[in-house]
Amino acid sequence: MSDNNFNETMRFKPQEEKEVNIREILTEVYKALEDKGYKPTNQIIGYLMSGDPTYITGHNNARKLIRQVDRDTILEEIINYYINE
Repeated sequence: MSDNNFNETMRFKPQEEKEVNIREILTEVYKALEDKGYKPTNQIIGYLMSGDPTYITGHNNARKLIRQVDRDTILEEIINYYINE
């Protein structure tokens, strides 16, 4: 490494995030909550507002699924869907 390289700022390029289908994730989470007898809409709202993953059941890996996507991204997707429909 030459002395010139120490004066340059390196750029970090994270790996591309794998494409996730938010609609599929929400559908799976909804079904898992329904299977366990919860009111899915209320539980998902609780999670989105608080960030507390315990609003989402672990049944069928629902909690793991929903945590793959940032809450703000989920909200953005929901709003965009609502506005465009």
